Amino acid sequence: MKKPLLMDLEDNVFLEGDALVVIDRRRLPREIVRLRCPDHEAVARAIEEMAVQGAGDIAITAGFGLYLAARKAERGGAATRDDALRAAAARLVATRPTGFHLAALVDKLLRRIGEAGGSAPASEVILASLRRALEAQRRISEDTGRHAETLLTSGDRILTHCFAGPALLYMLRFARGNGKDVRVLCTETRPYLQGARLTAWSVSELGVDTTLITDNMAAHCMSRGMVSKVFAAADRVAMDGTVANKVGTLQLAICADYFRIPFYILAYGGPDAKTPRGEDIPIEERDPREVLEFRGTPISGPDVRGFYPAFDLTPAGLVTGIVTATGVARRGEKRNEKG
Repeated sequence: MKKPLLMDLEDNVFLEGDALVVIDRRRLPREIVRLRCPDHEAVARAIEEMAVQGAGDIAITAGFGLYLAARKAERGGAATRDDALRAAAARLVATRPTGFHLAALVDKLLRRIGEAGGSAPASEVILASLRRALEAQRRISEDTGRHAETLLTSGDRILTHCFAGPALLYMLRFARGNGKDVRVLCTETRPYLQGARLTAWSVSELGVDTTLITDNMAAHCMSRGMVSKVFAAADRVAMDGTVANKVGTLQLAICADYFRIPFYILAYGGPDAKTPRGEDIPIEERDPREVLEFRGTPISGPDVRGFYPAFDLTPAGLVTGIVTATGVARRGEKRNEKG
């Protein structure tokens, strides 16, 4: 099996028979491991256990989980369908509370079923909606990357954190196409190493000069003039401009502000209209063992406690600009209110 392109979710999550196949992103790029999810519970566990990463991709995967639940409920009879779908939706939404994309998509799918009024099986309604959502996600990613590319100049040295998604890759592809010499530094992003395994690998596959650094090197690299711009993504942007993203984003923004380095957020569809303030964003705290172990091997003493907030909040005042599919909103400008 060929290596999946992280710009194309269809290479990573797809239906096969009566199950959903998820390419385990924890094992990329060295191994391609297929997780077979026969029902929505298996999909929920795959999301919780980080087999799928990236806010938009997680949302689509959850949508397929709802599709599997609908198929199962239809086999069991119409009388149980609505309750089964509501229970499945609640289980899927609970998997990752910080990002809003997952809950927004699942809610939309439930509304589409209601609007169909029984004119078509719920599973067919969900599948048709997911195909449209996949196309919309691809278009939004490409448009966001196209707008982000206008912020780059030849000679830029970009620092990025975690896996900023397809928009980052589109941005770099467009930059190369326009003859811009751009190099990228990627933080490793502990404890799941998304920056090392996903971002650095994907960027290098584009032919872009790529350097991997550990998470504690960023300020040093900035101080040495090795970074000219920072690009990160967002799992959610509040209407006040606060950005929720992978933990570590805040410290990069503080360092960038100190060294007067532009700090940009790839926000795809824009702020969440249902989240007025940053304080309204729940911060997911994951199992402390994830920082006390490295791939299952303990890295500290038995009496040491761990703490793992998976996200942090970056205030709007530290963000130079928010890039969406409709353009760039710079600091102090009115932001796109699409949720």
